[in-house]
Amino acid sequence: MTEHSERPRSDGGTEDGTEPAENGRGREDSPDSDSRETAPTMLDQMGGVSGLLYSSLPVVVFVLANSAFGLTAAIWSAVGSAVAIAVARLVRKEPIQPAISGLFAVGVAAFLAYRTGSAKDFFLFGIWTSLVYFVVLAGSVVVRWPLAGVVWNLLTGSGMDWRKNKYSRLGYDIATLALAGVFAARFVVQRWLYDEDLTGWLAFAKIAMGYPLYGLALLVVVWAVRRSDRRLKELATERPVETDAEVEARLRVE
Repeated sequence: MTEHSERPRSDGGTEDGTEPAENGRGREDSPDSDSRETAPTMLDQMGGVSGLLYSSLPVVVFVLANSAFGLTAAIWSAVGSAVAIAVARLVRKEPIQPAISGLFAVGVAAFLAYRTGSAKDFFLFGIWTSLVYFVVLAGSVVVRWPLAGVVWNLLTGSGMDWRKNKYSRLGYDIATLALAGVFAARFVVQRWLYDEDLTGWLAFAKIAMGYPLYGLALLVVVWAVRRSDRRLKELATERPVETDAEVEARLRVE
């Protein structure tokens, strides 16, 4: 019986065509490759680039219509533009959730402006919403469940192992506080403009401190995600592999 040997090729494979495993695993076992490809990006969750532009349109329409035609026309114009955006996204089969959220926010803002008869109250709902977001985000850090980590790992299905590691949790604490800082800045600046009756500047601040400022905070979130993933992978490779005898002994104890 002839013994068949497998001599290595210069490229690292063998003559029978098999490829060597990398670090004890095949190449198809690259960690999280499938989950990362299918996980929605932050920009996708906000409706893409068009979603960023559409979110500002009702505010611009409201201010322009209020200056030209008065409060009543401004209210209906803002609501109409929000409805048109939702319908357009639905017809084009684009993500509808951002448009629905925007329509709800515009509807509440328009109702407040209508009830009080003051154009500046169109921005009141957003001002107090920013304060609520700040309290929730900052509170999540206090109770050691930073929302940046919780939300991201729920979206990607990565589990909550990151909470067991202080290094990972610290990164998500920083990211969550960065988001909290954005909402705190929105509340402070826009509340001051509201008290000063500067409706035009309120609209400018709402747009300028919206997604552009939010995008800067998301850079911190991305940093925290990469920092956490890198640390967890290092810990996984350092963890000793149990032998069959050790597994059997542990199971007997349990």
